[in-house]
Parts: sequence; structure tokens; C-alpha cells
Amino acid sequence: MSDFASVVEFIRSQFPRSDTVPLHAPSFGPEERHNLLECLDSTMVSTIGPFVDRFESEVARLSGRRYGIAVINGTVALQMALRAAGVKEGDEVLTQPLTFVATANAIVHSGAHPVFIDVERESLGLDPDSLQLYLERNSEVIQGRRVSKQTGRRIAACVPVHVFGHPCRIDRIAEICSAFAIPLVEDAAEALGSTYLGRPCGSFGSLAAFSFNGNKIVTAGGGGVVVTDDESCAKWLKHITTVAKIPHPWEYDHDEVGFNYRLPNINAALVVGQLSRFAEILVKKRHLAQNYLDFFTGLGMAGVREPDGARSNYWLNSLLTKNVGERDQMLKTMVDHGVMGRPAWRLMHKLPMYASSPRSSLTNAEWLEERLVALPSSTPLSN
Repeated sequence: MSDFASVVEFIRSQFPRSDTVPLHAPSFGPEERHNLLECLDSTMVSTIGPFVDRFESEVARLSGRRYGIAVINGTVALQMALRAAGVKEGDEVLTQPLTFVATANAIVHSGAHPVFIDVERESLGLDPDSLQLYLERNSEVIQGRRVSKQTGRRIAACVPVHVFGHPCRIDRIAEICSAFAIPLVEDAAEALGSTYLGRPCGSFGSLAAFSFNGNKIVTAGGGGVVVTDDESCAKWLKHITTVAKIPHPWEYDHDEVGFNYRLPNINAALVVGQLSRFAEILVKKRHLAQNYLDFFTGLGMAGVREPDGARSNYWLNSLLTKNVGERDQMLKTMVDHGVMGRPAWRLMHKLPMYASSPRSSLTNAEWLEERLVALPSSTPLSN
């Protein structure tokens, strides 16, 4: 890559002119304003209200599931999904090192230990072949439980991540988890609207978690949703995240230690407005992605494309440079010219709190970490 200035100029041309081009800024319209005023006028701004119900129903529909449970953020959504999947104190959960730290944190918040398995270069997600090899070599069944040969701990779940909205090979991962009797929980935080083999991300595991943080494709200002097809599981999740309060016209009784994790109605009002324009947002996201890919192809650069069999929401566009030096040079040029960009996250096993976590060989994850540059991907496009 020789002409960083031309890259910056092209990025700027895709967005309204401003001093700074953000990495991913939300876009609000009249629908959001109308809903927020309606919510304020109703005074139902806390954790009960019609916008929460509409939000849960719409996310369930978009993810191909029967039930959605809205909570305060995506980390909590994943934590609750793991708890519902049966993860307990002292267990291990298989996941990937190329992800936002919330994935590993949610595992620890569940009382479990993360185990990091390598990713694929094409999808950026968990590599099915590495997963199967790790389980064949490093696990065994003792008294009906799949346990780690290294630690003796039960392997209680697998959490693949659909990175930047690009679906991983989730069908193959689901087959492996089924063969080894390990519950599958999808981290679909970034993948609302993405599909793989015609099925929505979030519809392959027993449960899945989505995020609606301010930088996501649609936002509640925060927020997360757990989705599932299991009615009893959904009812329990709604109960446990509402401080385990037993329904009653006036009594305050609780039947277990619960969590105060439910999403406020006013946040749901915001995101319901966003979701009313979701089809339009997806069209704009894919248009921007195609612009990037066409431009980079013309310069001989490698933009990250949706994998075979996938239809990505292209939440965050990204580019693969030749090496870490070129990556940092490009990032510096972008920042110097008011264009925000960032590398992939610091790999989880390189963070001090996860340095001793069990892991497979992580060759692909480390290769990607040295080369990937995330690019501005906000929805509003200039003419």
C-alpha cells in the first residue's frame, strides 16, 4: 500500500463533510423522536412498557426466534444466555480470542473460565476445524461429562462470535457442538440482520445474545437481547433479570437471587424507532461496503468481504494490510487527517487477566491482529 492519502480522501467522500469522520455514529430520525416523546408523555420510562415488548418481539422476529428478553447491555445478555445454557461456577467455555473483551468478561461473570480457539481468516470467526481438533485432543468424557484433560473442568458451552457482522461457519460449529454434547450460545452482538445459508445469525444456537450499544447497527443507547425458542427458558430469563420478583398486584416476594437487568422502556422507545428503518439501514450499509470493496480492489488492497454462504450486515468495514508496520502507518495517517480507525481488538490471551487461559494454537488470530484496520462505517452517506 503506497497511497494512504488517497484512502483517506475516499473515506471522507463517503460521508457528510465534517472535521472528524467517526468510526460508527448512530443516525436518528423522526421515528425515534416521536417514540421518545410518547414514552415521556406516558411516564412509563422504567423497565415496564409497550416499547420493551415491541423491541423484544421485533428482535426475536429478525433473529428467527420465538422469544426475546431485553436487558441493559450486550454483556449482560451473553452472561444471562450462558447462565440459561447451564454454565456454572468453575466450568470452561470455548470461545475465540479475536473479539471484544465483553465476550470473555461475560464468561467470567458467569463464574466460568474462557478457553480460546483459533479463528478463520475469511470469516474472522471461530474456526470449526480448530474447534474439533481441540476437543478431540484435549477433552474426554468422565461420568457423562465432557471435561478438559488439562484442567479437569467441565466444558459447559461454546461461544462463537460473528465478528463485525460477518457470519462464522456456524452450521459446522453447531454440528461439532452437537457431536460433543456442548451447548452452543451465539455471540451475535454485531450481527443483527446478517444471515448464513439463508438463516439469521442468532438462530443456530440454543440461545444467542445481541448488543444495542451506541455504536451498533441500531441502538437503544445501550441494551442487549437474549433470544431463544424455549418458552420456559424465556420466562425464567425474564423472571431472573427482573430481580426474581413473583408477580402480584402489591406484594414484593422473590423466589431466588435475581438481577436488576431489565431494559428501561425509554431506551426501547429509541431502538424501536431505529428498527422501523432497519431494512433501509441494511441497504445503506451494504452500499457503503460495496463502495469500499470496489475502491480497494482497484488499488490492489484486500477489503474484508462477507464469507461464502453469508449475507453480512457489514456493521463495521475493515481492510487487511500487509503487516503490522503498514497497519500502524495507515492508522496514523487516518488519525492525522481526522478519520477514525482502529486495529482489531487486542487478542484476549494477550490481556493480563486472560494470559493464563487455556488455548489452542492461535496462528490466524495473531495474523489478523497484525493486519486488520477497521474503517468508518456510519450509516449516513453523502450523495
